[in-house]
Amino acid sequence: MHKAPNRPRFRGIARGFTLVEIMVVVVIIGILGALVVPKLMGRTGESRVTAAKVDIATLMQALKLYKLDNQRYPTTEQGLKSLIEKPTAGPAANGWKAGGYVEKLPKDPWGNSYQYLSPGVRGEVDLFSLGADGQPGGAGEDSDVGSWE
Repeated sequence: MHKAPNRPRFRGIARGFTLVEIMVVVVIIGILGALVVPKLMGRTGESRVTAAKVDIATLMQALKLYKLDNQRYPTTEQGLKSLIEKPTAGPAANGWKAGGYVEKLPKDPWGNSYQYLSPGVRGEVDLFSLGADGQPGGAGEDSDVGSWE
C-alpha cells in the first residue's frame, strides 16, 4: 500500500495578512491620527479654562451662601478657607453653617490655589485663577479666569 504524504487538512486557516494589507491599515491609521490628534490637542487649553469657570461659579455660590448666613463675605485674610472651617480671626462668623459650605477647596486646573480678594478690585469680591503661567495677566491659556466674567 502507498501512503499519501502528510499535508495539512485545512489549508486556508493558517494564512496570515499580506504586507500590502498591513501597509494599507498603517496608512489609514496614520491619516486618522493626523486629522484627529491636532483637533484634540488644541482643546485641552479650552477645557481647562472651562473647568476653572465652573469651579469659580461653584465657589461663588458657596460665598453667597456664606454672606447670607453671616451678612458679609469673608475677608481676604480669612480667605476661601472660611468655606470649609469657621474663621477664628477677623470679623465674627456667628451664622456660620455647621459642616461648611463646600467639602474641600479645589485647585485650579493648572494645580494652583484659587485667589480671593474681599473687597475685590473688579467687584464686591474677586475670585480668580492666574491661568497656566500662574502670573497676573497673560493671553490665551495664560490669561486670568475670574468671577467677573
